[in-house]
Amino acid sequence: MTPVRGTRTWTAAAVAAAVTILCAAPPASGEPRAASAPCVTREGVEHIDWTGMWFDHDVVCDNSPSELRLQTYPTSPVVSMLLTTRSWVVCWKTGDPPPGGNEFYYYTQGNVIVDRPGAKGWGYLPGHLLYADGHPAPGVPKCRWA
Repeated sequence: MTPVRGTRTWTAAAVAAAVTILCAAPPASGEPRAASAPCVTREGVEHIDWTGMWFDHDVVCDNSPSELRLQTYPTSPVVSMLLTTRSWVVCWKTGDPPPGGNEFYYYTQGNVIVDRPGAKGWGYLPGHLLYADGHPAPGVPKCRWA
């Protein structure tokens, strides 16, 4: 897998349409949905983020397609779209919970860059959209800068 999942830049209207069409509504209670398939740790899979941070493994889990944000709060700029429903994450950190969500966010790379191309699509997925057996998801390390 190459370090950049997508290079296309979308307009705000296209992003809004993609989110409306692709994103499943999170559970009303804010509780995580049961994983339809277990998360899997992949050792020896390398990722290098936009800052040059290197990761030597990832964890693949089911998720809802979503916007990825530059930081771990709901009003942070959207940098990319994660369009897949089973995706890899490299670490987690806590932040301000989005409406109906929890305080966990998972660092990954989106499929389509929306804004800030220098970030190469890297951003944070709200935890309630990652379907795991609890949060933080088993096997996912805490981000070193958290």
